[in-house]
Amino acid sequence: MRFLKPGARVVDLGAAPGGWTQVAVERVKGGIVVGIDVTPVAPIPGATVLAKDFYDEDAPDALKALLGGPADVVLSDMAAPAIGDPQVDHMRIMGLAETAHDFARQVLKQGGTFVAKVLRGGTERTLLDQLKRDFTKVRHIKPAASRADSAEMYVVGTGFRG
Repeated sequence: MRFLKPGARVVDLGAAPGGWTQVAVERVKGGIVVGIDVTPVAPIPGATVLAKDFYDEDAPDALKALLGGPADVVLSDMAAPAIGDPQVDHMRIMGLAETAHDFARQVLKQGGTFVAKVLRGGTERTLLDQLKRDFTKVRHIKPAASRADSAEMYVVGTGFRG
């Protein structure tokens, strides 16, 4: 996560249980880290995490106010509860990733980074095409901690064109 630099402004969408938020606080040293999740997160020194649904009408503006300026990084680890139908689960997480991308387009500064959890399943091409228009570089990352047979991965867009 070399994009988490000292002094950066970071938004963590889907912050519970708080792991990414903690890493962001450690790496941005004196920057601003704000998060949101419908599931409450234990207080994390150096971060402000709202216990709120990102789809609430006032949520985006509340995050923007806490940021106090353009974001350097928007992280989205949002995921809807899985129901066991791979296609439905895929569509739900892709909808969250697309919503996170829309928010990132509103708050990222030029050159910023966007990271979102996705599931392989057939519709990720639309999101990738949108990201390729908005970012100079787009790639997939499969975390080492993720099971080999898991469809979960992350898309990373760097160099936001603004």
